[in-house]
Amino acid sequence: MQLTNSKWRYGAIPQAVHWLTALFVIVGFLLGQFGDDLPKGPVRDAGFLAHMTLGQCVVLLLAVRLVWRFIDPPPPAEATPFGKLVDLAAKVSHFLLYALLVVVPFLGIIVQLKRGHDLPILGLWDFASPWPADRAIAGSMLGLHANLADALLILAGIHACAAIVHHHVWRDRTLTRMLPGA
Repeated sequence: MQLTNSKWRYGAIPQAVHWLTALFVIVGFLLGQFGDDLPKGPVRDAGFLAHMTLGQCVVLLLAVRLVWRFIDPPPPAEATPFGKLVDLAAKVSHFLLYALLVVVPFLGIIVQLKRGHDLPILGLWDFASPWPADRAIAGSMLGLHANLADALLILAGIHACAAIVHHHVWRDRTLTRMLPGA
């Protein structure tokens, strides 16, 4: 198992970061969508803490991913029948994914702090809100957080569909070079 990228495929480290990010985004999204359906009390509180911790982990994983891309550049994009058009679409969608992976958790952080609550940092310690509570701003930010989280999931779904098209229609290695052990 190679840890670093090669000319042909992603290494184990970028693969792990990619799939952990996907898992954390999906689980965090589900906890955000259905957390209020959990029984009130410790169970709901644990779900909310997990939601916030996963969002923070996504930001940390994105930082690792960006540093890793600088240290160990990814393999070149596979050629497609549509050439530069697909390359441009891939670059734009990756930029948007990265932007949403930062913005969505940070909006969630703002919501927590503008509610006047402490922010649990990775579930280990609390950061006290530096701002006075403002429920109106918190509510507005929560709506934006939710809408952009939906956009993140939609864009991630398009990203996954594009990988499947690469694999099954264009029959290139785009998908398999990100799969562990493929």
